[in-house]
Amino acid sequence: MIDKTVKNVQEACDGIQDGMTIMLGGFGLCGIPENAIAELVRKNVKNLTCISNNAGVDDFGLGLLLQKKQIKKMIASYVGENAEFERQLLSGELEVELIPQGTLATRCMAAGYGMPAIFTPAGVGTEVAEGKEIRNFNGKDYLLEYAFDSDFAIVKAWKGDTAGNLIFRSTARNFNPMMAMAGKITIAEVEELVPAGELDPDQIHTPGIFVHRIFQGEKYEKRIEQRTVRTKN
Repeated sequence: MIDKTVKNVQEACDGIQDGMTIMLGGFGLCGIPENAIAELVRKNVKNLTCISNNAGVDDFGLGLLLQKKQIKKMIASYVGENAEFERQLLSGELEVELIPQGTLATRCMAAGYGMPAIFTPAGVGTEVAEGKEIRNFNGKDYLLEYAFDSDFAIVKAWKGDTAGNLIFRSTARNFNPMMAMAGKITIAEVEELVPAGELDPDQIHTPGIFVHRIFQGEKYEKRIEQRTVRTKN
């Protein structure tokens, strides 16, 4: 069996260069590849196009790349918690493509399935549809949206094995499985790395065939975007 383990995050991110398009898993700050993002900051790669559900917050997640102006274009569906993102957008420093969340997920999935495009009703009649082909099926209009084309996909899983099989935990099973399918090279960082054969096959969410590099991450902060607690009675 092929061993896809690399020794550390530096080896995992080898080959990521200026100007590349990168998918990054996560929903808000849940299930984001914290170690890999920190390595991209350290490598100081620039002019990146990042495809992600969100843009992080000012001092965490993709917000760290935005702080150093390493992102040229952001393709996302939710960006409401990042003041630096807002500043760069309004000043024209950052190119932004906002996409309905379901369309974002399906364009990732299409790339993984080898489909060049999808048709979706989301966005018809709005600014999202400007300049795009619209086709009518059974009396309803649909937008043509293209599958994503990314150089790397970087995902974070709860458990993985040396063959690249991945298990995601709870809400972290968000955009990670679709993005893992879609990258030309997929990097997976995991909280626990086990030998091949130790994972229950019925519990595996992403088969190892989609994963090219896997490593065990460390020191996960797992920050909560908006912490809400009940007041004492």
